[in-house]
Amino acid sequence: MKLSVTLNVNGTNYFIVVEPHWTLAYVLREVLGLTGTKVACGTGDCGCCTVIADGKATLSCLTLAASAEGLKIETIEGASTQFKEKLHPIQTTFAEIGGAQCGFCIPGMVMNMKAFLEENPTCTEADLRRALGGNICRCTGYAKQVEALISARDLLFQERRLPH
Repeated sequence: MKLSVTLNVNGTNYFIVVEPHWTLAYVLREVLGLTGTKVACGTGDCGCCTVIADGKATLSCLTLAASAEGLKIETIEGASTQFKEKLHPIQTTFAEIGGAQCGFCIPGMVMNMKAFLEENPTCTEADLRRALGGNICRCTGYAKQVEALISARDLLFQERRLPH
């Protein structure tokens, strides 16, 4: 039995037919071609597949695509849209400070921390470290990533205080 669903991904509605067992990660990557979302463990333990659904960090490998109907899904490909074709500050600081090595875990980490920082713009370094705990990175000791996130937090907080 196939299901017809409408998924809103990065501001675009997609009308697709899915198998009931297809995960959101599978649909994003294999059906919509949005390969920035990575799948590593497939069990929700590593955070590589994190997307934002209605403002909340969501593990797309554990989310059935059909259950995402009606949610606003944001992937790494849409992370920078509010910055008018520029990278999101988290992406920029990761690049500038060297917060990424192989880069496999970074899309999920960026999306997790984007959701976290939007709700916690004045968080402490300890808060950032705790929030980052849901993302496994095999290449780093997280020091550069935390440094980049502190810088991104400061950029985002400054930007929120500036008049538009």
